[in-house]
Amino acid sequence: MADPTAGPAGAATVDCARCHRKEAPALRKPPLYGPMGKEIQARVCADCWAEWQKAEVMVINELRLNFMDPASQEILTRHMREFLLLDPPTGVPIPGPPEQP
Repeated sequence: MADPTAGPAGAATVDCARCHRKEAPALRKPPLYGPMGKEIQARVCADCWAEWQKAEVMVINELRLNFMDPASQEILTRHMREFLLLDPPTGVPIPGPPEQP
């Protein structure tokens, strides 16, 4: 099934922060709510967003993220921002899975 956020051929374009393609197909609408979704729509192409959606599943499974814990969403967001190259490198490692009680 096609990604509803991906734009059709000939639609808007974006200079992608991740793959550095000029005039890459843009997302048709923000993939997330709020300012982060608008930033992603403005800076990430539809192809790189599709790659992130596949990687996101692996991150959730490998780190055993539990979304009942607010820290898990923060960890996933940091992984997403690093994957999509939305933040400059800081040298600060991304945290692993939350501590299990």
